[in-house]
Amino acid sequence: MIVEVGDMSDPAKVRRHAERIRELVASVVRSQIKDPRLGMVTITDARITADLRDATVFYTVLGDAAAQASTAAALESAKGMLRSTVGKALGLRHSPTLTFVLDDVQDQVKHIDDLLAAARNADAEVQRLAAGAQYAGEPQPYRVDEDDEDADEQTGDADEQTGDTDGPRGGDAR
Repeated sequence: MIVEVGDMSDPAKVRRHAERIRELVASVVRSQIKDPRLGMVTITDARITADLRDATVFYTVLGDAAAQASTAAALESAKGMLRSTVGKALGLRHSPTLTFVLDDVQDQVKHIDDLLAAARNADAEVQRLAAGAQYAGEPQPYRVDEDDEDADEQTGDADEQTGDTDGPRGGDAR
């Protein structure tokens, strides 16, 4: 959809209208729609385009796929009444079209919980395997010659014996 720059609204105004749409739709669904197909529905969010012409209303339904399908049908049939109510309450020149979208946040929460449980189980398995593990090599994997250690100790002792306090060689003593 192409929106001209002149039609753009203030983002804060768009957010306020979206929140108002969510409240209005929730109120009308709760009090005025008497459709028996309407299940335990919760209006979770509403978004509206910058030109205030199209609104998307997100909802969740308690129940199985059949309850979700019947609630979707009930909302679709009540769309005209909901649109006129929203249009009158917002006082806009054009009532925004309403699109209802099933918010599958519960499915996503369950999926994330399943992934976290699998990660915890994998971590526990790694901890269990690591508890009895040993290093593959020797504790000190690098070769250390006994002669090299003795040479390092002797060099340090030589500086102390000569009394060299200038640091590196080549110091100028006048």
